[in-house]
Amino acid sequence: MTTAPIRVLIVDDDALVRAGLSMILSGAGDIEIVGEAADGAQVPPSVAEHRPDVVLMDIRMPGVDGLAATEALRATASPPEVVVLTTFHADAQVLRALRAGAAGFLLKDIPPGDLVSAIRKVAAGEPILSPVVTRQLISHVSDGGVGRRTDRARVLLARLSEREREVAVAVGQGRSNAEIGAELYMSVATVKAHVSRILTKLELNNRVQIALTVYDAGP
Repeated sequence: MTTAPIRVLIVDDDALVRAGLSMILSGAGDIEIVGEAADGAQVPPSVAEHRPDVVLMDIRMPGVDGLAATEALRATASPPEVVVLTTFHADAQVLRALRAGAAGFLLKDIPPGDLVSAIRKVAAGEPILSPVVTRQLISHVSDGGVGRRTDRARVLLARLSEREREVAVAVGQGRSNAEIGAELYMSVATVKAHVSRILTKLELNNRVQIALTVYDAGP
């Protein structure tokens, strides 16, 4: 049985960057570049036309930037995964994109092999943002509304059962499903079921947002 290739849409205002990313990813064999866009305004029609699994999104573009495009895209029904491209480790726009539902971010100087690996992980539903990087972002970037987010995060986590809260905290610590299962004495299938229920109850898109909610809630 042949596995369908991972469909990727590249969004960047620099034609050379788009060409480089396309060349790297196309050479992987299991990744297909289905389209390119030079501005965030082109993202909705491009996604509708090409139906990508993953959108590789530049954060800084003239016109509609990657943040606005990510927020609009993740608000639609059954959106593709979004990976933000940036030149900065700690950036307020990156953090806002993650809160909007991006699966993670990559630096533009990422080695080709790591880029391919990251796209494969995101397509498989795995986060590519480590807890350490997430904590650094939150601690180094002041994007306002800390008190409101803490209150909201605690209200959200109160919706969960005790077992679900344990799983949510483990997700926030960067544990894989297998690691959570071993730690909490449950099968991987049960962990996946808990994660799905957590996402539904908290009205979140992915594991990165679970982690952000856990961090926002505090100790």
